[in-house]
Amino acid sequence: MYDIAIIGAGPAGASAALFAAKAGKRVIFFDSGKSITAKAWVENHYGVKETEGPELLKTGQSQATKFGAELVKENVTSLQEGENGLTVETEQRSYEATHVIFATGMSAKLAESFGLSVIDGTEPRVAKIIEVNDEGRTDRPNVWAAGTVAGVSVHTIITAGDGAKVAINVISELNGERYVDHDILK
Repeated sequence: MYDIAIIGAGPAGASAALFAAKAGKRVIFFDSGKSITAKAWVENHYGVKETEGPELLKTGQSQATKFGAELVKENVTSLQEGENGLTVETEQRSYEATHVIFATGMSAKLAESFGLSVIDGTEPRVAKIIEVNDEGRTDRPNVWAAGTVAGVSVHTIITAGDGAKVAINVISELNGERYVDHDILK
């Protein structure tokens, strides 16, 4: 069983996977290949020279897998609650996790089919978002949301930061105390 399954591998999902894996959690994240970042030209991401969206995605996903996150390039078809946690289902197989983070970009369809509270979007061209509190919690236990689908701006730096924030909140809950990831120069 995974500690955290992340549905989405764009800036929010990969950032959440990076923080959680670096914290020693067993993490799996899913790339449907539908991230809008794949079509982006990015010149406003702090600390990154201008780059093509696909390169930014590749770099972020590689950072997460470097720390042990498992990247699965499959489309998630459903999410089920069970006695032992949550089951993420793809077209090929099922994966069990204690916590799930939705980082599905501009699509709230899977969240809606799972029964999460979905409201009108707040950003241009974002029709629906998952209703969350300030920590990224949804109205279902152990189910979280981060990035555009959680109502933050579509800009990659903002969604990446939101993914990190939500991951830190999940890690803190798993650890039973506030988690901080702060490296220093060696």
